[in-house]
Amino acid sequence: MSYDDTDQVIFPAGAATQTSAAEAAQGEWDAVVVGGGMAGCIIAEQLGQAGYKVVILEAGPGKDMDLAEYESYLSRFYGAVVKDNQSPYPFNPNARMPRSTDTMPVNPGTPRDDFYLVQEGKYCTDTTFTRVLGGTSMHWEGKALRMLPEDFDLRTKYGQGLNWPLSYDDLEPYYRKAEAELGVAAEVEDQAYLGMHFPKGYVFPMHRMPLSYLDQTVAGGVDGMRVTLADDEYTLQVRSFPQARNGVPNAAYDGGKGFVPVGAVSTSQVEEGERCQGNTNCVPICPVQAKYHSGKTLAKALGRGNVKIVTQAVASKVEIDEHDEHKRVTGITVKKYESLHSEKYQTYTVKGTVYILCAHAIENARLMLASDMQRMSRSKLIGRNLMDHAYLLTWGLLPKPADTMRGTTCTGGITDLRGGRFRRTQAGFGVDIHNDGWGWATGSPYTDLVELVDKRGLRGRELRRTLGNQISRQLLLAFMIDLLPDRNNTVTVDDRYKDALGNLKPVVSLKIPPYTMRGAALARKLATDIFDKLGAEDRTTYDKDSYSAVEHDGQWYNIVGGNHLAGTHIMGTDPANSVVDHTQHSWDHDNLYLVGPGSMPSIGTSNISLTMAALAFRSAAHIVKHLRAAKAPATVRS
Repeated sequence: MSYDDTDQVIFPAGAATQTSAAEAAQGEWDAVVVGGGMAGCIIAEQLGQAGYKVVILEAGPGKDMDLAEYESYLSRFYGAVVKDNQSPYPFNPNARMPRSTDTMPVNPGTPRDDFYLVQEGKYCTDTTFTRVLGGTSMHWEGKALRMLPEDFDLRTKYGQGLNWPLSYDDLEPYYRKAEAELGVAAEVEDQAYLGMHFPKGYVFPMHRMPLSYLDQTVAGGVDGMRVTLADDEYTLQVRSFPQARNGVPNAAYDGGKGFVPVGAVSTSQVEEGERCQGNTNCVPICPVQAKYHSGKTLAKALGRGNVKIVTQAVASKVEIDEHDEHKRVTGITVKKYESLHSEKYQTYTVKGTVYILCAHAIENARLMLASDMQRMSRSKLIGRNLMDHAYLLTWGLLPKPADTMRGTTCTGGITDLRGGRFRRTQAGFGVDIHNDGWGWATGSPYTDLVELVDKRGLRGRELRRTLGNQISRQLLLAFMIDLLPDRNNTVTVDDRYKDALGNLKPVVSLKIPPYTMRGAALARKLATDIFDKLGAEDRTTYDKDSYSAVEHDGQWYNIVGGNHLAGTHIMGTDPANSVVDHTQHSWDHDNLYLVGPGSMPSIGTSNISLTMAALAFRSAAHIVKHLRAAKAPATVRS
């Protein structure tokens, strides 16, 4: 099928949606939202739907709403020599973002001030986030897993990590809202494991993405494998992952009303925004906009007329009335830069009734710390408990071609070891089967070409035959391992490190604990067993001199980041043990909400985006109540 223009969302004319920083500073806003990523766009759309006036402050340039700009991203990606997460996006000195290529210090233990993330210590994370309109949803992989019920009470159940101030059941209705907004493709029967449950009769918006031929090859050796941990036996199975990308709509969705996929953000696009075409470069950008990105939600928000956006506006300070007993926020000061090629900027302060920081875990923490809000925090936890999934990559060469490089980046994997009693002593993990070969681990297929041409001297027909045979047999298993909250894993700021606009850069310190490394050791053994089952040659090697090297029990591993940043303003039950409450409302500032993965007290073994979206929907409902009370006549409030 093909989705016609009525299924697509159109950005209204730019003049109707964008406003200048000067106009925003003079306006009377019900809500000021910092960040135009997934959380910010969901919040803005929900508040706009409730009739409130909302302004979004976005650090990235505003041309992202234009089809020509999206096409320029694709052209830049196709022409880039290094195709990392940020390769489609222009270098912006005024809103710098980390790149995975920026991780190696000049000398071990020496921070690099010329990169955006300043990192301390020998171990450096290569994790990234994207500061363009749409945020990291522009380069995410599109997997949309729910957290397990046990992830919400890990401390009570297994004596590890932190409990959430809400349960899986509390969040479940909002998971369904998020799955509708993102257009998730999955089947309930695939996802009802390890305690995950759904309302009777619920179906996902779209049918599951089919397992790739590579997935099926792995399943032939894996399905039925048994693993014993903590006296419990687990039977492994390759499952299709829930995907936030357009597939086949489920006619049974919404009580038989069906689901209408959201296509691209402009009806001028003929080949974009339709059904997933199986490209393997979902990361860093979907060539056809079949994958969800928050521009699709933003288009709806801006189309309402009461939601506006200011782009090229970097939030530099949260203004606080310290004489007010409730320490209310009085404005967000932004530096509005002229262009990507100019450091000239003007400073404005935008005011509203309520303020919502949705700039993701590192940027939310950086902004609060730069605004001296740690001093006013009762818990002193701003910037602490930084988390990211620890990824262990393993790779092998299959005995026969398995159609590697066909399908989206990751269609299936192994999820049976995400939870269980073994989590008392070691981390759980999920296993991604990568359809894009060894690219993440070795730089394939470019490194293959260098080896075959420069080192082996192959040319012509022999080169094509050898290259195709080698790449089509590549199997990469990426183990996504839980990393618990730790107060010593931090985002801080330092007056020595500033960006082009004079804003403080984030300083990151992240260590991988033994609990996670015990999970990594199990993952490495499991990979060996899987390769043996498949008759694959294990090509995995780890470099103890790498920035990502971690030693455990006399063995070296390379642990890389998953771009799943969380935990810098965690939610909890009390101002002494958390930064926000269960609604993501600040304990210390009456009209401030901190929305996003930074509020998550743990990350479990699922990609964070679906949970972030569900939390945003839940918080939006509470913010509407907050605004209703704040704007009610005094006689009514009393």
